[in-house]
Amino acid sequence: MATPGGTSCSVQACHILLLVAFVALRSASSSSHGDRSPLSVVSRIGFGSCSNQSAPQPIWDAIVDFDPQVFVWLGDNIYGDNKRPFRVLGKERTIGPWKNVPRFFPSTEQEMRRRYQLAKSNPGYSKLRQTAQVIGTWDDHDFGLNDAGKEFSGKNASQRLLLDFLDEADDSPRRQQAGVYTSYLYGPKGKQVKVILLDTRYHRDPLSSDGTILGDSQWEWLEKELNGPESEITIIASSIQVISNLSATTGPLFHTESWGRFPKERARLYKLIHDSKRSGIFFISGDVHFGEITRYDCGGQYPLYDITSSGLTQAIEKVVPPFFAFAVRAIAWLTPTTMRVSSVKCRYKSCTYAQPNFGAIQIDWDVVPRKIKVEVRGVNGDPVIAVDILLSDLQLGNTNTLEGAWQHQRHCSLEIDLPWFWRHYFAFTILALVSVLIITFLLFAYIIVSVSKKFLLKYKID
Repeated sequence: MATPGGTSCSVQACHILLLVAFVALRSASSSSHGDRSPLSVVSRIGFGSCSNQSAPQPIWDAIVDFDPQVFVWLGDNIYGDNKRPFRVLGKERTIGPWKNVPRFFPSTEQEMRRRYQLAKSNPGYSKLRQTAQVIGTWDDHDFGLNDAGKEFSGKNASQRLLLDFLDEADDSPRRQQAGVYTSYLYGPKGKQVKVILLDTRYHRDPLSSDGTILGDSQWEWLEKELNGPESEITIIASSIQVISNLSATTGPLFHTESWGRFPKERARLYKLIHDSKRSGIFFISGDVHFGEITRYDCGGQYPLYDITSSGLTQAIEKVVPPFFAFAVRAIAWLTPTTMRVSSVKCRYKSCTYAQPNFGAIQIDWDVVPRKIKVEVRGVNGDPVIAVDILLSDLQLGNTNTLEGAWQHQRHCSLEIDLPWFWRHYFAFTILALVSVLIITFLLFAYIIVSVSKKFLLKYKID
């Protein structure tokens, strides 16, 4: 057998040469997509969620400037479903007592693929893919339908499309299993970061059921992951919030999806973390269209944090007129919460941020004690919410909170356990404001009618 240069070699030797060439080409291809050696020290991780592929996406410039080594998609990576307008009357009524069609409905597989292609071709995102390893999970809108769970018939097609978007290998176990959950391990011994990506959609029971979120097979897998080899840091990525349960304080006006809507599942998660005796765990999440940092001190043997970043394009203040932004921030401040971290490093008093944002994690491996800086950053890359966490505070048996950077608090009372009036304070406030507006409108209308009658009466007399 002859080589391209004209020299001869044995069949075995040529096979070895071809294998080496293939590996070299594959390595070159992988590096061009930001893949990272598992032995490289990872000190910067970015994450985000809720990105409408058809909307402007200037935030990628700030993410690229942050220069993450790993970027984690937390779901709603595209908006693959469709929604009808709000209509009380007409042929298609989406709200009200005469509702006859759902407001959201799924796209075809071809349309979903087109939307993924549009998202993947964004210049800013393409630039990020050249420098960072991109990994991720999904939420409802890229799963295929708003608020959907295991009942959604298109979930297998959606799984293929997501894994194609993430450049998952054809022989990846994620393409064979039911759901997109997986894990990654980065860094050498002594500086290892494990990222666990949960799937909160494929096996999830209906929202009001208090059934399962993960399903039996994923629970078994997660138990093995948490009881496996130790790592200095373990990041559990959930598309929906784990610690915060805003629905307990914003209902009955509106509800958000969260682990708090499935109290048995959340208790099981906390117990699994506690029983695993694994140090260095914290959560990252998305979904809610604003950013915040929450903490639960009684879920394990050390405080558990949840850094929420949402969204890259979709944010509450983006859908209201600019002059209502102050009202949004005031409502966020007035809404009762027991888990939100009140930090001096917050742009607004509520310590929430309802404009486009992304999450940033910086690990300082070289200081003693080691420190993790977690931030929510705005479209210009400036931190808008930030907390410094000592890695020593995320160790077994440590129930103390951080001192110095922010006010000492214990976050143990669940929102659902607040006194009845305080828990519904938000609803009472909104109803009171609406009542005042209605009364003001009626008084104004009465005055107008009264003045008009007097004017007409005077006109007739004259």
